[in-house]
Amino acid sequence: MRFVISGLFLALLFAGPGAFAQQSSAELSLNAQLLAGARNGDEALVRRALEAGAAPNSRNRAGDTALVIFIRKGNAAMVDLLLGKGADVNLRNLDKVSPLMTAAYHGHAGIARVLLDRGADMTAEDQIGKTSMVYAAGQGHSEIVGMLLDAGVDVNKLYKHDLTALMWAAGYGKADTVRLLLEKGADPGLKDRRGKTAKQIAAEAKHQLVAELLAASETK
Repeated sequence: MRFVISGLFLALLFAGPGAFAQQSSAELSLNAQLLAGARNGDEALVRRALEAGAAPNSRNRAGDTALVIFIRKGNAAMVDLLLGKGADVNLRNLDKVSPLMTAAYHGHAGIARVLLDRGADMTAEDQIGKTSMVYAAGQGHSEIVGMLLDAGVDVNKLYKHDLTALMWAAGYGKADTVRLLLEKGADPGLKDRRGKTAKQIAAEAKHQLVAELLAASETK
């Protein structure tokens, strides 16, 4: 049997992978356009795709939505737009990371407030057992830590391995966040599953200032 190879096939075959990247946006599905626009920071393309009927909760191979992508970028205006178009405030990616966890990790406090006002789940855990509070405390994003506490998160809640937010902040040497948590009633005497306090965790990580702060709090 003889095969007739078209000129188009040959052109693509020898052009390499770059040929596919050169496709115009018109050749992509609306959902793909939405995600491509979010990935590239092309707000105009995102808006056009949404107006043309793209699903606001479309996800890429990692399970990220356009909402999560723009949260990472700290783009509050596009976050507002996507939420207004029906983006799910609690839709998690394949690692079970939620939009609020993303904002907490990157320290985008204004976006975190918007997500909380829209009903973001503060208790959700990702696939390794971290929550928005754990991410915010570990990264030292005190404003978001305070926001979560004010919204009702227990300052002494035990997370995976019986670690508290104070222990996470202490372990990463986040002195300002440690101070805030202590002011809000965090108990420095609590121990994790290994029997270690926040002070011991800070000392082992060589965060001397934090260890001293915690030692002083134990004597009050």
